[in-house]
Amino acid sequence: MKENLMILGCFLLGIFIGMSGVSPEWLQGHDLSMAILSLLIVQIGISLGSGSHLQHIFRSLDLRSLLLPLFTIVGTLLFSAIGVLLLHGRNLSDCLLVGSGFGYYSLSSVLIADIKSATLGVQGATELATIALLANIIREMIALFGTPTLARLGGRLVPISVAGINSMDVCLPVIVRNTYKGEELIPLAILLGIALEVSVPLLISAFG
Repeated sequence: MKENLMILGCFLLGIFIGMSGVSPEWLQGHDLSMAILSLLIVQIGISLGSGSHLQHIFRSLDLRSLLLPLFTIVGTLLFSAIGVLLLHGRNLSDCLLVGSGFGYYSLSSVLIADIKSATLGVQGATELATIALLANIIREMIALFGTPTLARLGGRLVPISVAGINSMDVCLPVIVRNTYKGEELIPLAILLGIALEVSVPLLISAFG
């Protein structure tokens, strides 16, 4: 939880610095954010490949395990479509783009800003990317702080689905501690996170 509060604090600090007009131009460039994001993706791949979790996932895979990522994707996109009724001036494609982050606020926001700048302009694309960023941060916070309630009311798979991509890293300790036999859910949580991480760029490209 402390790490996520730090992320939220950094985000708010960035908004403050941006509004103050004191940030240098090189910090505002798209190339810098893409370079940092690429390094983060490489680091995630290295950590997954060098650990023992990946082999454990493949050993315990069955067809039923794939239903949770599928239902998470479908449910998230259906719920995101309701945003057409709430976000004035946003079409179905924009709402589906926002939902396609599945909690991956860094990657989804950068991709949305890049893809939509051609049609919405820089300002419009930045606004949509900011909405996606906030939606994904809120999703992660709900999973972090609401896991005990979600597990009690909906069952032990619900917190994994709500956490989205973060089920395999940030939210995993909370899920394990607050669900029945939480250790048994580790392979499934990591499988969901990997499946959603692969889906994010594909879906954003499709809806963009």
